[in-house]
Amino acid sequence: MKSIILIYDESQLEFFENSVLPLFSNNVKMKLPYKEYRKHDFSESDFIVTYLSDEQIRSLLDVIIEDHWKIGFLPHPKMLEARQGFGVSSNLEVAVENILTTEEVFDIDVLTANGQPVLNKLMIGDSFSLLYAVEKEKNWFIQFATRFKRLLGSFRRVRLQPYAINWSTESGEFREKPIDTAALGMVVVQHGQSSILSRRIIEGSYANDGLMHCLILAPSSIWEILKFGFFSLFNSSKKNGLPEYVAHIKTDKVKVVSREAINYTVDDVLLTSKSIELEVLPRSLAIVPGKSLKTEKKVEKSKAFKVQNLPQGELKNELLERFLPITNHATTEEFKWLFSILRENSKLSSSYMVLMALSTIIATFGLFGDSSPVIIGAMILAPLMSPIISLAMGVLRQDEKLIKESFKTIGFGLAIGYLFAVLITWFTPLNVMNSEITARIRPNLLDLGVAAASGVAGAYAHAKKEIAKTLAGVAIAVALVPPLAVSGVGLGWGDWSVFWGALLLLGTNLAGMVLAAAMTFLFLGFSPFKLAKKGLIISLVFVGVISAPLAFGFSKMVKENKIIQELSGKELSIGTLRDVKVIKVAPLKLSATIVSESPLDVNELGKVKEDIEEVLSQEIELELSVAIEL
Repeated sequence: MKSIILIYDESQLEFFENSVLPLFSNNVKMKLPYKEYRKHDFSESDFIVTYLSDEQIRSLLDVIIEDHWKIGFLPHPKMLEARQGFGVSSNLEVAVENILTTEEVFDIDVLTANGQPVLNKLMIGDSFSLLYAVEKEKNWFIQFATRFKRLLGSFRRVRLQPYAINWSTESGEFREKPIDTAALGMVVVQHGQSSILSRRIIEGSYANDGLMHCLILAPSSIWEILKFGFFSLFNSSKKNGLPEYVAHIKTDKVKVVSREAINYTVDDVLLTSKSIELEVLPRSLAIVPGKSLKTEKKVEKSKAFKVQNLPQGELKNELLERFLPITNHATTEEFKWLFSILRENSKLSSSYMVLMALSTIIATFGLFGDSSPVIIGAMILAPLMSPIISLAMGVLRQDEKLIKESFKTIGFGLAIGYLFAVLITWFTPLNVMNSEITARIRPNLLDLGVAAASGVAGAYAHAKKEIAKTLAGVAIAVALVPPLAVSGVGLGWGDWSVFWGALLLLGTNLAGMVLAAAMTFLFLGFSPFKLAKKGLIISLVFVGVISAPLAFGFSKMVKENKIIQELSGKELSIGTLRDVKVIKVAPLKLSATIVSESPLDVNELGKVKEDIEEVLSQEIELELSVAIEL
């Protein structure tokens, strides 16, 4: 049987007398109201249990530490931070049972901020609440809704703040120089098991290991925050490591300094100071640990410093100058490297002209031969990606010289392509529309989608050194070389429907790729939106104008597919329709094969036409083939 001294909150006297006290039966030696505990001298053998609020516990914590009381905590309605920090169950019966059945107390650490004890957490600046777990008592739906609400809170304008951060190293001494960085905020806890900090984020943390965890949130863009928040929204697994933009310092002493006053909260109590000194007082509090508090009799004091992603130098200065951007800004090194490549790629060269001529020649022969493999070979050879991606960057950053050079190179490339496509057409005794040619004279919105994806691939491949540029080059050539060759064939034939149809596809693909590549570079941080706005608007207008005939072409394709789907395999009075094709939409002209058991005469063929018109509810022109079923 334990001899317990209960210190209680007088404002909760009725509940204490009726609900708390009976749970201890004969184990209570004395009960003291909070205001009178200072009048009593406690001996080393006394075991003290408190039923107090956070504010009351905080006020007597210095005495507890100084006199080294043996103490246990009960969940009070206003004891939120201490309950989290000491792992106390929110269930009163469970907490009482834990106190009565635990044979020994544990000496745990206490985190202090400028000498003031921290019950649970210290927060500096803005944490976006994305690192916090939802209390485990809540059901899954409430957890999901809370995380989603926090994610929505990320859509706002914020600024990083300058901080100088120093910490004690493995030797126990502070670093020679602090790190000057920019951060959104910091979260500091003594351990990651009982605080509201997600247990999935900090592992290998104990309440008596003599170390604290300082998490420094230093994103380079809103996108980084949203990405982590989005994956956290659907990730319910136990392990969920720190996002890349969060630095983690695990040590016993940390000092944070700023030129301006720092607003910070200790257990939700707002304070202000230009300097915050954090220190862990090892094993200074003897308590009955809550069931969720992780303690070990022997723990290794293993410090950790993950600070390599903290912005420093020029990047830090750029981030401090403005609101946090939506997307990451490219580093100076990335910017210089990419721009030198793009400027070189925008220049007209003899090798570019030769490859352009050869790729068009191969593509034109492939079109006449109705050969997809040959056309693919031409795509691999085509050098069009380089000037198009350079043009996209020029449009994005309003770089007139880069735009002119890129336009010049693209123009000469298209001209040489047209020249060889027309010459080959004149010298080739073929004047038949095959499937490869027909497929490229009726562009629609799907082609614009292909162009956009190709532009994204090209820009992304250029921005990342590790990606092979040839892969994206093929994607761009897919969208440009075949329609260029078909347009040249139409010009050589004098068939303006072929020429204009393929030219529309060529223009569509070119505009779509430039816009998509520019948007990709913007997202990757190679231009501020203010500078990019004009070029993007012009590109959007151009793509919008082109999209009108594409939308019409897409609606025609949908209508054709609907007709084919409706008629293919249709059982008519005379036979079954097969191989249905739409030759023309207005007026509707079809070709089809009717499969019957015997040859058909003129009247029966007319009946087939009448049956199809009845199904479609409109008049048609019909090219009909008859197949006899044996």
